[in-house]
Amino acid sequence: MSKVASISLMQESSSIRDIDIKYKNVLIRVDFNVPMDKDFNISDDTRIREALPTINYCIDNQAKSIVLVSHLGRPKGRNPNFSLKHVIKRFERLLNREVFFAENIESAKRQQDMNTHQVILLENIRFYEGETKNDKELSKKLASLCDVYVNDAFGTSHRAHASTYGIAEFVPQKVAGILLKKEIDNFAKVINNPLRPLLLIVGGSKVSSKLGLLQKVLDVVDKIIIGGAMSNTFLMALGYNMQKSLIEADLINDAIRIMKVARKKNVKIYLPVDIVSTDSIELPKQIHITPSQDIPENLIAADIGPASVKLFTQVITSCQTVIWNGPLGVYEINQFSRGTFNLAHTLANTYAFSFIGGGDTTDAIDKAGQRENMSFVSTGGGASLELLEGNILPAFEVLDKKPKILLV
Repeated sequence: MSKVASISLMQESSSIRDIDIKYKNVLIRVDFNVPMDKDFNISDDTRIREALPTINYCIDNQAKSIVLVSHLGRPKGRNPNFSLKHVIKRFERLLNREVFFAENIESAKRQQDMNTHQVILLENIRFYEGETKNDKELSKKLASLCDVYVNDAFGTSHRAHASTYGIAEFVPQKVAGILLKKEIDNFAKVINNPLRPLLLIVGGSKVSSKLGLLQKVLDVVDKIIIGGAMSNTFLMALGYNMQKSLIEADLINDAIRIMKVARKKNVKIYLPVDIVSTDSIELPKQIHITPSQDIPENLIAADIGPASVKLFTQVITSCQTVIWNGPLGVYEINQFSRGTFNLAHTLANTYAFSFIGGGDTTDAIDKAGQRENMSFVSTGGGASLELLEGNILPAFEVLDKKPKILLV
């Protein structure tokens, strides 16, 4: 199935706006997996904010009860460091109403039976071992809390877990939330009928995590910029000595093959022409800017250089649609953030439709102060990659479809 067909099929999912939820128990799978520091201070509450339209829609349309299910991190057992108790105060302030915190499914059920029009936040669903195993019994227990299941967690929509997939088998109505629909509709803009040229900027640390994407996206895009540690493997495939830089040597042949296929398909791939290298990422004592093929001995590539920024700027400004997934350097460290931040400023100042996907990319855009100037910032990284690869996300597979309208 083509990428266009896959996304069109997912767009056919019924939305919460397509059904009547009055006096019904609604369970919403949200994504409150927000970043926190060691003192549990939330550094970015975007995912909570993005869930509010669906929750408020249920409140405004007199749902009998609203149970919210989310994960937080990857806990092993009931680790209190991953409790959603750390999230509830911020959530209550953003929602502007009191929320009942349920330690377990049984507590949520009791509260649901005692009070109407109650918003209930269930403890971290990954505290249940059966969640990631898509356990049928856990799915049934979750389903017992609702008449309507709403998936509004795009960030986990590529996972076939109990709360994103298994539950749907036992609920009479299962629909997409407002955020989930917004995500897939914006993705359709950049894949189904994009303004061209269409550019993919891809970065991050590993080729392996995005190898499938690079192989499949060549039929869709016109140009690709590869940066970050990913580009090291491609530069080595060209014969450059990348010294101590992070390399995936077993993927060099794959990189060569991708570049050959791109040439055949007339897709232009752009790699860094100069590199900012250092002796240490955490405690740099030496920092050099050199052509990509002349990295000083024993140094590590940490960012793209100024000539690469100039080249990539020209590429970005020549395109009408830009998809960006992955930073182009170690942007968390001030000395190695310039490449990523400069390109964020460039993209913000174009008239291109800009689609930002991935947690690190979003964080980098935030640190550059340019989130508000991007056309769309996705709440999912892995899910975005799956969509780019042309896959149907498991979460959409189990949702009700809009009825077909027959023309007489």
